[in-house]
Amino acid sequence: MNSRFAVIILFCSSIGWGLTWLPLKYLNDMGLDSLQLIFIAFTSATVVLLPWLFRQFSSWKSHTGFMVLIALTGGLANASFQTAIYHGDVIRVMILFYMLPVWSVLGGRLFLKEKVDKLRLSAVALCLSGAFVILDVWHNSWSGVNWIDFLALGSGLGLATSIILFRFTQTIPVMSKVSSVFIGCTVLTGLTLLVTPSQAQLPANNAVIFAGLYGAIWVTLVTLGTQWAVTQMEAGRSSVIIVMELVAAVISIALLTEKDLQWTEIIGGLMVLSAALLEGSRNEDTEQAVSMG
Repeated sequence: MNSRFAVIILFCSSIGWGLTWLPLKYLNDMGLDSLQLIFIAFTSATVVLLPWLFRQFSSWKSHTGFMVLIALTGGLANASFQTAIYHGDVIRVMILFYMLPVWSVLGGRLFLKEKVDKLRLSAVALCLSGAFVILDVWHNSWSGVNWIDFLALGSGLGLATSIILFRFTQTIPVMSKVSSVFIGCTVLTGLTLLVTPSQAQLPANNAVIFAGLYGAIWVTLVTLGTQWAVTQMEAGRSSVIIVMELVAAVISIALLTEKDLQWTEIIGGLMVLSAALLEGSRNEDTEQAVSMG
């Protein structure tokens, strides 16, 4: 296991996820609504990986139940995250999504018997404290919680569960598991479209083509990078590093929009980044000792 390389890949993939609001905003401006966009993007991503799914059939056919669970949890996580980012305030959605370290550390301890040492607890505490500072909970009321907030929380819980399932099913190839996630997201979004059909017509411009490219290239690469990397390290460790998404989102919004960063966002972002670096700097010997402890 090349732990350092996995950390680098996870950092890069997390930054990619943190910047997803850019193509989503662009495609929204071109006339695609959220369900249309997600369905087109993940259908395209599914088509890209289908050859690997069929080729690796013998490797996962005896684990169909786990593949279905991965499809449900990963599909729910992706559909909820993309919808929340599309409709909600990006920073708020990201913050609520980042209850992820709590779910992953708890799940890793309960289901994978991973050791939770003081360093990991410190990283999680620092991560969550940074998120609360960014949200400025001392001055903002939580009474305005809405459906977008629940989607953001649900996406974090779904991703944490899928990360645990990815680690638990090491004998199933990563490409097959990612294919399952894409299929799950496509099916869930498609069913939602059937139940609540979109009132918006598909735009006559190139939005559909761009949405397909977004799924086939951007979504596919960052998902493969993330899910491969999480199989190379403990669930608790990976969930803290993934918080780089929040930092990437905050910085990119500050640079590319007219929104000024508040001091709470600057300090909180630095706390979150410190937590990710603290966890990412653990060497393999320390991690193995923790796991054996």
